Amino acid sequence: MVRRGFWLRRIEQAWARRPVIWLFGARRAGKTVLAQSIAGADYYDCELHSVRTRLADPEIFWKQHSGRTVALDEVHRLPNPSEVLKIAADHYPKTRVLATGSSTLGASSRFRDTLAGRKAEVWLTPMNSPDLKDFGGSDLPGRFLRGGLPPFFLASGTPSGAFQEWMDAFWARDIQELFRVERRTSFQRFTELLLTQSGGIFEAASFAAPCEISRTTVSNYLSVLEATRVAHVIRPFSSRKAAEIVAVPKVYGFDTGFVCHYRGWDPLRQEDLGPLWEHYVLNEIHSRLPGRPVSYWRDKQKHEIDFVLPGRGRRPPVAVECKWSAADFSPDNLRAFRNRYPEGRNLVVAPHVASSYERRYGSQMVQFVNLEDFIREMEQVH
Repeated sequence: MVRRGFWLRRIEQAWARRPVIWLFGARRAGKTVLAQSIAGADYYDCELHSVRTRLADPEIFWKQHSGRTVALDEVHRLPNPSEVLKIAADHYPKTRVLATGSSTLGASSRFRDTLAGRKAEVWLTPMNSPDLKDFGGSDLPGRFLRGGLPPFFLASGTPSGAFQEWMDAFWARDIQELFRVERRTSFQRFTELLLTQSGGIFEAASFAAPCEISRTTVSNYLSVLEATRVAHVIRPFSSRKAAEIVAVPKVYGFDTGFVCHYRGWDPLRQEDLGPLWEHYVLNEIHSRLPGRPVSYWRDKQKHEIDFVLPGRGRRPPVAVECKWSAADFSPDNLRAFRNRYPEGRNLVVAPHVASSYERRYGSQMVQFVNLEDFIREMEQVH
């Protein structure tokens, strides 16, 4: 069992704020193994009938576990999971509870209470850079191709058949049970198309005809994929100026392995690495800068900035360009963005920058950083 130090520390930090933690993330992201690796925790798999029977009277259960650390895996399998967690939070505040599930709490009708003010949330993303070290890996292209779900990453070779098996289990165990979505073929077709077009501008109309669904259903399907963290909707950064894209989002698939699989990228070519690095940087922002808003910027002349991190308070926005090779950077898009938003830092994040350095392009100073420097600087100043 690999000890995922980054996430264990994140859980301990969350317990310092609230007694109940909701650990969620996409299927096979490693929630069960992480819950089992918490030292001294009493682990319960809520898929088991015996566990559900034991939790039928939550007051007795929590009295027996008062002051202990308890992990309730797949807690949404309980008839009333909200009640079980609410009793723990309200009446046994010295008991540390970790509850796991695939979607955000309250996204499905199974949860009658979102436990607002009683819980802390930890989103377990696909493997990030600290995970890569824990798993003994350093090959980024290999991580891109196999993806960041630990069983897929650890597989020998590309786990091609596992991607479809995952999709079938996702439909049966998450979508059907939690959301009661109908028309499996349409939903899976939509998910596959979204992964194929990952990182691009999202036009609902382009999905309606191929999936044989209405635009309203497209929006509903996208909401479900957001709730289960299989899709990430990145909205445009804009002050609603006439020359900017102000409403159309970009949508990213949750994992590079699935993107490669549905695009047929095996083996990877040099030109594939840039888009996959952009996905990886987004995953790093989500996992290591939790709760940080992320936008993109694009104008009607198709100048585009990969990510814009809006400044907190009165701080100006940070423009972030993701480049597999720093030599590929061109300042044209950045100039267009800074013509409208003159203040703020400009960062180019590239994997092979040994130490950060700056270059001036006209009136703009651009800092080239590796991923660790980028995360460190964003933690300190934003």
